[in-house]
Amino acid sequence: MISEAQFQAELHLLISNAIREDVGTGDYSSLACIPDTAHGQARLLVKDQGIIAGVELAKMIFEYVDPNLKVRTFIEDGTHVEFGDVVFEVSGSSQSILKSERVVLNTMQRMSAIASKTGQYVALLEGTGAKILDTRKTTPNFRVAEKWAVKIGGGENHRFALYDMIMLKDNHIDFAGGITLAIKKTKEYLKANNLDLKIIVEARDLDEIREILLSDGVYRILIDNFNYEDTKTAVALIGKKCQTESSGNISEKTLREYGLCGVDYVSSGALTHSVYNMDLSLKAF
Repeated sequence: MISEAQFQAELHLLISNAIREDVGTGDYSSLACIPDTAHGQARLLVKDQGIIAGVELAKMIFEYVDPNLKVRTFIEDGTHVEFGDVVFEVSGSSQSILKSERVVLNTMQRMSAIASKTGQYVALLEGTGAKILDTRKTTPNFRVAEKWAVKIGGGENHRFALYDMIMLKDNHIDFAGGITLAIKKTKEYLKANNLDLKIIVEARDLDEIREILLSDGVYRILIDNFNYEDTKTAVALIGKKCQTESSGNISEKTLREYGLCGVDYVSSGALTHSVYNMDLSLKAF
């Protein structure tokens, strides 16, 4: 995974680009009718239910727009919320609050939806021994917030991007000339470039599982689109040699069954690509 410094840098880029996109040369609606000396207060209201996420990011957005804005927090990230809850209050320049409003709401609504869905998946896997992972199936330029939301919801992050872990999927394997050759080339490349990256290899069937196991240095095997029985067989074959991960069209209906197959992880793109935003609003008072 990426370092804390990289994480913070990604957040800064997200915030600066989101404000640039939304405000541009100026929030003329506010500039036209609200004096720059006007001060106000607003509350973040919950109009839904689920796990709230993005409170800390909202504070960073307010800070970026106007360091003089003050936020009073009542509900922290990761808390289950209900309709009518007040998450925080923000006070200060009315123009600054309005300039921040849409970016705060857009990020928090999506992050809360992801955290809520992740929480549901974590609950479904309870007692199986398997943990839920996200994927790279994220919204362009919003990945850092979406993966943060998964963590808030109780899940774990897969690799952040293409540069922090090796993942040899079907196309890599086919283009490289096969599994064994792909692993061999990868290990040679990492050594030649002095890179210390974990290697995950995707398997499409049990024969590919057996071939992967002939090579050393594989951190995890991705058991992709297997049925339950073949997944159990794959787990037995792999044993303790490396970690195991189930993936491929896994939903709420199938998630627990895959967890019960004995895998270490289950990954699901649905955590980030198939959610409906939590209904939140920022209201002056």
